[in-house]
Amino acid sequence: MKIAVIGAGAIGGLVGARLALAGEDVTFLVRGANLDAIRNRGIRLVEMDGRVQVAAGVRATDDYDAAGPQDIVIVALKAHQVADVAGRIGRLFGPRTIVVTMQNGIPFWYFHRHGGPFEGRAVHSVDPQGDLARRIPPERILGCVVYPAAELMSPGVIRHIEGERFPLGELDGSTSERALAVSACFQHAGLKAPVLEDIRAEIWLKLWGNLSFNPISALAHSTLVDICQHPLARDLAANMMREAEAVAAKLGISFRVTLDRRIAGAEKIGKHKTSMLQDVEAGRGPEIDALVGSVIELARMTDTPTPHIDSAYALVKLLEQTMTEARGGVRLQFRVRPDGSDPSSSLLGVKAC
Repeated sequence: MKIAVIGAGAIGGLVGARLALAGEDVTFLVRGANLDAIRNRGIRLVEMDGRVQVAAGVRATDDYDAAGPQDIVIVALKAHQVADVAGRIGRLFGPRTIVVTMQNGIPFWYFHRHGGPFEGRAVHSVDPQGDLARRIPPERILGCVVYPAAELMSPGVIRHIEGERFPLGELDGSTSERALAVSACFQHAGLKAPVLEDIRAEIWLKLWGNLSFNPISALAHSTLVDICQHPLARDLAANMMREAEAVAAKLGISFRVTLDRRIAGAEKIGKHKTSMLQDVEAGRGPEIDALVGSVIELARMTDTPTPHIDSAYALVKLLEQTMTEARGGVRLQFRVRPDGSDPSSSLLGVKAC
């Protein structure tokens, strides 16, 4: 298949490399250092067992016209970055092109082909002007939930940390031939891609942890295990998750795992910095609206109170404003104490970086 991967960050790089290594015709739509690296050296994938594989035959370009029509377009950008490419993505469309969306949080297409009282409703927190829905027709979209963890080590070099599961689903819940074809393509590349009847329930299951752990981590500069093992932080996460569960229930969603099991799963990951904390430290805009603002928007639609979620959202939005004004990120700084004790025990402060 001809497959375009928009973005060659951690997840886009992982998926694109695996597909190329499996023999698919892969083109990366990228820019900057990633573009130069992939053009010159291909894309390098460091697997979980330490093996290094190089997909040397991939193409990389920033010219959507040059890439031409594709069978599959994988949008592997963060939710707030999709608008930057929406005006060009149509150049990749042929008569039957499938668009696989790999964004965290509530997607812009959530209520399209949904049925019920909110059918066709826009999610303004992720698509304020409706541009995404106009430029990426819902009938082309195949939903996807991303569970693996990966890291962009340097331009064109991806480290696969854990996980291989990318559940897929049609927006109307059908088991279509095209969904099965994409699933088979992914599985041939060594990725687990079951076709689900309710992709929205799977979106909520992942979002359930993201909407709590990400903002808490970004604000407290703490890892997942730190949050889960701190009684007050754990209670805050649980309260945010209960509020989200109430919103989801009003939209017909039920969770297949318990709240305690979801928290335990996060704790098991260990000393892992969430993506939002990594963004804050690097000076990148946090993915707050797709992960948290969208849940608040759905809460207002369904008349569901969300005081804990609202508070966390307000604080991260203030942090985002501070970062924008300072043109930098925020990172904890440590120093060795005069007595030579552990530097992690002496907090110096925070700074823009």
